[in-house]
Amino acid sequence: MTPADVLTALGRRYQTFFATRPAVPFAVAPAGGPAHTFGAGDPLFTIVVTDDRGARALAGLDQFGVAVAYLQGWLDVEGDLAAALRMRAFFSDFHPLAYLSRFTPGALLRGRREDDRRAISAHYDEDSEFFLTFLDRRHRCYTEGVFAADDEPLEDAMTRKMDLALDVIGVKPGDRVLEVGGGWGAFAEHAARHGVDVTTTTLSRESERFLTGFFERERLPVRVVRQHIYAFRDERPYDAIVNMGVTEHLPDYRTTLRKYAELLRPGGRVYLDALAMRRKHVASTFMKRYIYPGNSAPLLLHQYLRHVARSPFELLRVEDDRHNYYLTCREWGRRLDAARDEIVARWGEPLYRRFRLFLWGSAAGFDTGMVQAYRWVLRLPG
Repeated sequence: MTPADVLTALGRRYQTFFATRPAVPFAVAPAGGPAHTFGAGDPLFTIVVTDDRGARALAGLDQFGVAVAYLQGWLDVEGDLAAALRMRAFFSDFHPLAYLSRFTPGALLRGRREDDRRAISAHYDEDSEFFLTFLDRRHRCYTEGVFAADDEPLEDAMTRKMDLALDVIGVKPGDRVLEVGGGWGAFAEHAARHGVDVTTTTLSRESERFLTGFFERERLPVRVVRQHIYAFRDERPYDAIVNMGVTEHLPDYRTTLRKYAELLRPGGRVYLDALAMRRKHVASTFMKRYIYPGNSAPLLLHQYLRHVARSPFELLRVEDDRHNYYLTCREWGRRLDAARDEIVARWGEPLYRRFRLFLWGSAAGFDTGMVQAYRWVLRLPG
């Protein structure tokens, strides 16, 4: 693959892609050759080819191939990575076999709960200290904050989110709350410090280890249960349920709502927030293979609300969280980049590159409107 072949393929695609949209200038620096700029003006970013396999990926114009080449270090991006990821549709992403792989006999035999456990482990069972390099320092929350201003510190946005969740579920000291997906203890800690009795569930062994140790050290009465929410039982109903960012991993809305109704007392509320898309099965191949494998899927709000309408729940409110999620992912990306040397030294370059694509790609998706986010509240009449 010669540099001329790469530039020719990119040049043809550039002409067709930007024929009906504002052009974005960028450059490509082939291995051993000078950089070539596409478009007018200073390039916003430069794709640096460091290996012939990276050159072949670029010339193939395949989004997944280019992402893998970046993960392997065969390609690099200098300059504004977010700008590069905002135009990822420049490369095609047609991989039907990757989508169909979730329906293989092995996946079907494992069943939904086991498949969910494997998918959660693939993402969340990295060392907790890795995630703490880019999460907020105060709450360690792995979903969007609620910002009062674009330049507000992430920690303050997360405190506002925790307070908002406590307020909308209407609990008081001594009330019982079930949290679906404990993460690194953000909500459970905040609620427990307000006198709320919290049970938090997780499917991740690493999350269970971290949470159990954390709450023991802090002497907070939080019960940690490593079990799928569909299998979870309790003799007493809960006053409220909180699900921050786990609906994406529970795409069977009918079963999930039935489970909430089973676990909640009459008059109890459910707080939820989630990343969303308008259409099913539009998550990128890179996301499905390297970030959230298995049956996870962005929230489809219109489908979810149809199931709410058929359930006993009342919908109390729905709010658009897209800009909040953009600001959150942008700050996570900045913190990840600031911690690059530590991350590479402790966990390796591939993990850094994988999460760099994930966080900055998510920020770009929210910024352009390709991805949405919502938070909403349900009430079980009683």
